[in-house]
Amino acid sequence: MRAYGAVFETPYLDSELRLFDLNRPAPYRLQTDLLSGLTVALALVPEAVAFAFVAGVDPIVGLHAAFIVGLITSLFGGRPGMISGATGALAVVLVALVAEHGIEYMFAAIVLMGVLQITAGVFRLGKFIRMVPHPVMLGFVNGLAIVIFLAQLGQFKTPNAEGELQWIEGTPLATMLALVVATMAIIHFLPKLTRAVPASLAAIVGITLVTLGFGLESPTILDYLRTMTGDVEASLAGGLPSFSIPSVPHNFETLRIVFPYAAVLAAVGLIESLLTLTLVDELTETRGRGNKECVAQGAANLTCGFFGGMGGCAMIGQSMININSGGRGRTSGITAAVVLLAVVLFASPLIEMIPVAALVGVMFMVVLGTFEWSTLNVMHKVPLSDAFVVVLVSAVTVATDLAVAVFVGVIVSALVFAWKHAKVIHAISHVDENGTKVYSLRGPLFFGSCSSFLEIFEPRNDPDEVIVEFLHARVSDHSAIEAIDTLAERYLSLGKTLHLRHLSPECRKLMNKAGTMVEVNMIEDPQYHVATDALA
Repeated sequence: MRAYGAVFETPYLDSELRLFDLNRPAPYRLQTDLLSGLTVALALVPEAVAFAFVAGVDPIVGLHAAFIVGLITSLFGGRPGMISGATGALAVVLVALVAEHGIEYMFAAIVLMGVLQITAGVFRLGKFIRMVPHPVMLGFVNGLAIVIFLAQLGQFKTPNAEGELQWIEGTPLATMLALVVATMAIIHFLPKLTRAVPASLAAIVGITLVTLGFGLESPTILDYLRTMTGDVEASLAGGLPSFSIPSVPHNFETLRIVFPYAAVLAAVGLIESLLTLTLVDELTETRGRGNKECVAQGAANLTCGFFGGMGGCAMIGQSMININSGGRGRTSGITAAVVLLAVVLFASPLIEMIPVAALVGVMFMVVLGTFEWSTLNVMHKVPLSDAFVVVLVSAVTVATDLAVAVFVGVIVSALVFAWKHAKVIHAISHVDENGTKVYSLRGPLFFGSCSSFLEIFEPRNDPDEVIVEFLHARVSDHSAIEAIDTLAERYLSLGKTLHLRHLSPECRKLMNKAGTMVEVNMIEDPQYHVATDALA
């Protein structure tokens, strides 16, 4: 299926699999980057306002965050073309802190969040994103697509006389749906005619002109802002961010309050940013620098904390808009940030007249391009455990947040992996010319396979001399060492001699009961480290 410039035809588990496969990776062009950045800026405005409300802060706090995070990560980040700003994933974490302790504690938490993210980048922790299995990535993509879709449904509500939001009906609903469909049609068909102008930008401008020209009654960004604030005088206009140290007590009690929030924010921000970076890598067939992105994200959030922003991270929706509009370089992100600031300072009346329906149409196309439709066709072809992980991560992403979903997905995938490999270990046994029984092990020996390992041997039925050959086995952890010691005890209690051959030096150092039974061969013995607390 083709959707928004993406092709989803490669079979699952194929070595050439890419989440998004563009027919031809678009080269960097300054003009395209500038226009793409303008498109992204228009889509960032309502998102920043909405997430500010989720966090319980003024819209200008979200707009300033979108500008600061977008500018710094575009200038110094590790993934050109990726868009960062204020996000809902962070807003849902911040709302409890703001409600209980106030906005100044939020700024303090954002500062500490930035420090933690910079530390992660300095210590090169970004590489651990490679440990995220592919089914988790698919679940992440599909879950975020659903979240983006559900977030747009709120635009189809309006307050009633009691101030409660209810679904719009009748002519307003028909008008809005028609504008949404028209926006999606422009985005889909315009690239077939010309790529001189980003389709999303053309759609937003075109639908705005049609709405104004025909006098159509459809909610605008200004209407949305005033509905959310309840202030009939509300406007996007504002000033420049100003420096201010968070007004909180500089003591251990403050640290105790903000550190848990900062740690969660840092984890959520980095996970979402690094996974989005991986997706953009797939789109552009290039490779970003994860650790550099960690440092840039941290520097951006550190700046936000001192300049009145709510913090942020990478945004998959806006990144998709940028990439599919042709944005490939840092200029696109810089343009988006600068245009966003210009809107706040000078051009708010122009942006406020844009129909919300146009932006909803753009985001619906992002949903179509983000969702990995191929998973619907291959779910019955892949292992049941992989299909379960895809569905689980998608569901947890929608129900909670991205960080929890990724952690759950990685843990479940690891447990499935351990369970499968626990049954892999086996031994080929024979009795040599001297009457000694030789067990030649095959497979990994780790915490999951220890029980299977011990069941291989028959101490009571074996001869007095037994050799365990580890040349084709891998001793992986301290549980494996304990299992070998347990095996040695069983043979010793029967008065039999056990020989352990081709065991690594690291394993021999950790042996207790079986340490004296190892046959040392300096030439053939394997050289690898066992990951245990004793070696840490």
